[in-house]
Amino acid sequence: MFLVSVLRNALFVLLPLSLISSSYLYLYPLFHLCVFPSPEQDGPSAYVNTLRQHFLPSRYNPTKVAPFRLLSLGDPQLEGDSSIPDPIAATFPNWSNFWKDALLLDGTRHNPRQRLRHSLHDLIDFCLDDIPKALQVYRKRLDHIGNDYYLGHIYRTLHWWTDPTHVTVLGDLVGSQWIDDDEFEHRGWRFWNRVFKHGEKVSDELASHPSSNFNHTIILGHNADRWKRRIINVAGNHDIGYAGDLSQDRMDRFMRVFGNPNYELRFQLPINLANVASNSNSSTILDEHNLDRDIPEIRIVVFNDMNLDTPVSSQDLQDETYAFLNEVITTSHDVDRQALFTLVLTHIPLYKGAGICVDGPFFDFFNGEFDNGVKEQNHLSLDASKGFLEGIYGLNANPEAPGQGLGRNGLILTGHDHEGCDTYHYINQSSDAEEKQWQATPWSAAQNEAIISQPGIPGLREITVRSMMGDFAGNAGLLSLWFDEAEWEWKFEFANCRLGKQHLWWVVHVLDLITLGVGIMYGALKGWEAWIATIKDRNDRKGTGNGLGKGRMKRIEKKTSVNALRTLPAVPSTSPKSLSKKKSKRSLNGNGYVNGSISGTSSRS
Repeated sequence: MFLVSVLRNALFVLLPLSLISSSYLYLYPLFHLCVFPSPEQDGPSAYVNTLRQHFLPSRYNPTKVAPFRLLSLGDPQLEGDSSIPDPIAATFPNWSNFWKDALLLDGTRHNPRQRLRHSLHDLIDFCLDDIPKALQVYRKRLDHIGNDYYLGHIYRTLHWWTDPTHVTVLGDLVGSQWIDDDEFEHRGWRFWNRVFKHGEKVSDELASHPSSNFNHTIILGHNADRWKRRIINVAGNHDIGYAGDLSQDRMDRFMRVFGNPNYELRFQLPINLANVASNSNSSTILDEHNLDRDIPEIRIVVFNDMNLDTPVSSQDLQDETYAFLNEVITTSHDVDRQALFTLVLTHIPLYKGAGICVDGPFFDFFNGEFDNGVKEQNHLSLDASKGFLEGIYGLNANPEAPGQGLGRNGLILTGHDHEGCDTYHYINQSSDAEEKQWQATPWSAAQNEAIISQPGIPGLREITVRSMMGDFAGNAGLLSLWFDEAEWEWKFEFANCRLGKQHLWWVVHVLDLITLGVGIMYGALKGWEAWIATIKDRNDRKGTGNGLGKGRMKRIEKKTSVNALRTLPAVPSTSPKSLSKKKSKRSLNGNGYVNGSISGTSSRS
């Protein structure tokens, strides 16, 4: 059959393409060499160790893996019906109007001519307006579903491959703060059931408030499986609004669906006491109950910075934000405390000059509404940024400040700028008083210019994680934190992993569906051919069997007729012709020929 041949040839092309593309899509971290940085800071070694974890578990070395591995995702921005121009078109309103006008269901009295005119007008609008708009609505909704699974694919694949200990989403979980509560709840359902399926928010019991007598410290590695599933959500402008349009209702629904916007977590690292003793310069004997060195600790501050800047529409909410920030500052450990790492997770990046990142400084304000509050901003203001650097981290331009102004060890992770950015904020303590201003430079430039290692220049790294949206190639940040017992300090490294545009996800799955469809059709037609051949063969066998019986009967009948003729009595012939034949035969026998041979009697005569 020609169609079977076409389908078979199509499968020869489609099947390898489908297998190759699907393998790439579902194993893309393997092809992109995506792994958490290792304490050895050896990329190939970390990659090989990750391969062993999945394919050769007996050779996997867990000691070469950082104890704290944070999968960082930025700005998923789940869209919904608010991004569709006319979602009502999907209900075909003009089709409903047609039946109302045709059957007078709305109670309006029209004469037959008017009824016909209105009905025809409704039908035309249905065909030329409702149907095209409805197709656009369904296309957009299908796109939303595909986008959900595209984002979910990034999360699930990296979660499986890299094996993080913690996960965070750095704000803009949904696409608009202006949506109503029902739409917000629906997008929240999609967030938890499609994108981050099997994930769970950090409960209020775990989301602790800063305190000088903090007693909710968690041992790093304890209840590891649950922490892998917990999603540390950060509030973004599309979730609760900027300072101008942030309201209590928006804050309440965010807390209900995604968790608390302001809290802290503290994790302590169990230390191998033998290693501590061998690496310690002190002659004091270390034991399990009396360590003379600070316990390694990670302090994670989840912070809503949406209303740090003014003006604001809700002064009460801003007061709560600043109260939390002040508690974080006042309950911090001493600046010179060793073995402490402070990680701040927030949404809006710190202030930096134009040209350092894709987004430069920008502010816009409402005019005549929302108390003329902040309508949009790319960065925090310079003053708000100083609150982070000097307040939370204790960095200072004065070398006589506590800890010589060098501040606490740490890192700031932000979202908001979809393009991503890696920045180093620093201040030169040796500059003149008028020139002592906070400056920012790209992290690569700070490394090349050796700013980081120069004495008298305290600074801090800020990483803005590139968006995981398809338009920005589906990125994810991989942050590793490990403890250097020789220096008794935490160290970290960050890597980025990208999947590619969302079109890749669509193409691969459409190709898989086409291949599956062609395979099913080919199998069905081959099965149909086999069934037809079986039926034909069965009929042929029956026909051949009947033919053999008839032939045998004919041969039997012929043989019977011949035998019957042989058994009939001979009837003498009296015709002259028959008598002459007999005389000829006798005369031949008389001459000595018997049965065609010469007889022996002839020689005697």
